[in-house]
Amino acid sequence: MGFFHELFAGQSVASAILILALVTALGLAIGSIRYKGLGLGIAGVLFAGIGFGHFGVHLNEEVLHFVREFGLVLFVYTIGMQVGPGFLASLRRAGLPLNVAAACIVIGGALLAVGFHKFLGVQLPAAVGLFSGATTNTPSLAAAQQALADIPMDDATRASITNLPGVGYAVAYPFGVIGIIMVMVLIRALFRVNMQQEEQTLAKVMHTEAPRLSRLNIEVSNPNLAGIALKDVPLLSSGGGASGGGLVVSRIFQDGQLSVPQPETALKLGDVLLAVGTQEELNQLRMVIGKESSMDLRTQPSTITTKRIVVTQKAPLGKTLAELDYVRRFGVALTRVSRSGVEMATMPGFALQYGDTVLAVGEKPAIDKVATELGDSPKTLNHPQVIPVFVGIALGILVGSIPFTLPGVPAPVKLGLAGGPLIVAIILSRVGNIGPLVWYLPISANFMLRELGIVLFLACVGLKSGQGFVDTLVHGPGLEWMGLAAIITVVPLLAVALVMRLIYKTNYLMICGLLAGSMTDPPALQFANSVAGSDSPALAYATVYPLTMILRVLCAQLMVILLMS
Repeated sequence: MGFFHELFAGQSVASAILILALVTALGLAIGSIRYKGLGLGIAGVLFAGIGFGHFGVHLNEEVLHFVREFGLVLFVYTIGMQVGPGFLASLRRAGLPLNVAAACIVIGGALLAVGFHKFLGVQLPAAVGLFSGATTNTPSLAAAQQALADIPMDDATRASITNLPGVGYAVAYPFGVIGIIMVMVLIRALFRVNMQQEEQTLAKVMHTEAPRLSRLNIEVSNPNLAGIALKDVPLLSSGGGASGGGLVVSRIFQDGQLSVPQPETALKLGDVLLAVGTQEELNQLRMVIGKESSMDLRTQPSTITTKRIVVTQKAPLGKTLAELDYVRRFGVALTRVSRSGVEMATMPGFALQYGDTVLAVGEKPAIDKVATELGDSPKTLNHPQVIPVFVGIALGILVGSIPFTLPGVPAPVKLGLAGGPLIVAIILSRVGNIGPLVWYLPISANFMLRELGIVLFLACVGLKSGQGFVDTLVHGPGLEWMGLAAIITVVPLLAVALVMRLIYKTNYLMICGLLAGSMTDPPALQFANSVAGSDSPALAYATVYPLTMILRVLCAQLMVILLMS
């Protein structure tokens, strides 16, 4: 018995690792239990930690602090690497209304939490925990915990409030999962939504806003273009080559031969061009050049072929297609680029990033030369670049440690271990590379590091919060906190959903994706997808997710910094 007591005392390296492993394994097992598609998910680790802590299993305070903060850094850094590439894209004009609505949900919840602190006397650390748990957002809890650690206070005060964010989060979390689904169901009932009609309407909108790339064979029949270089043709002249805007001319049939056109290629009446672009752009180009041809250049016998090439070499990174100039150098046209699952037409000013997949058109020996220059080694993508990860984390720690002043705040503040690595990761993921350092994480590596970081953080928070959780729930304000957390969950969601439906006539499936994304809640998205019978709500979810994630982290930090300083 003495052996087991010593092993679970948490004072040695072996006991600390054992306790963390057991809490994590048990918590993930609990989180995987689902009822009608609902479960605790990763939050199961927090509740497992609370259980261990309640029964007297603790870690050495210094070990617990280090593991918690290290897990936090891993988590927020990989979150930044994930949302960074799509952050600015999510703010494009088409997604602006959705992002504004999601921001209103986040800020509304934060204002409610602050109001409960100001007018109902809820301690601020607990209010921030309620805000994080009611919105099922663990990064905001991590940011609040770290911000609290940076606030100067005496030891007695710190000891009295350290557990409150974790306890508030745990009390609020269960209804946070259920509340969002209740709002979706309520909106559907109030407006008597016809799911089939909503799906059809959304399909038309998606087709209108995000047209797919098409091909068109066009015969040169406009006599004004005879002898004109391809680069001087209207709609193509802006590209300075065989492309302009989103249009690319990948092949030309001239004098009985099929080839990849050069920008200086002079057109002749009867030539046939194969152009790639949106249907609207192709129709405009057809009216300028001539008429649609019955000849399909893709089926004509020739030595021209196509190949998809993955960008894995460092030399081309950050260079534009105009700078690489593969048409002049090798006679190879890059007609499409796929990045993060999104296919785009190429333009001369398009800069390549690590992991892009380009569609090359040309003769095989020439394409092989382009492939060699671009890398084309898919296996390389599966091997994470470890040095940039630690360089990025180091830069994040440095940025997070820089003090700065805010109006009305008496003491300098810092971004801390949550804000610094998050912002640096977003910037580096957008930059792509600096010299030989490439900030690209394979999805599997990102997911692994992110999960490792969050389970370590939640396990430590649970072990720390377990000492007072049951007492707060049974003898303290736990039930009152549950009710307040339910308000934080439901009121902003319901208000924004009603406004979007009544005033802006937003599609119900988009509203569901918006609500799930504003709460960064994958189970809610899965519920919305199951209701829709498709993945349509995921469009709005992906649009608002990056901004929402960052806003929730910043709101939690600002609540602590502004109200406790």
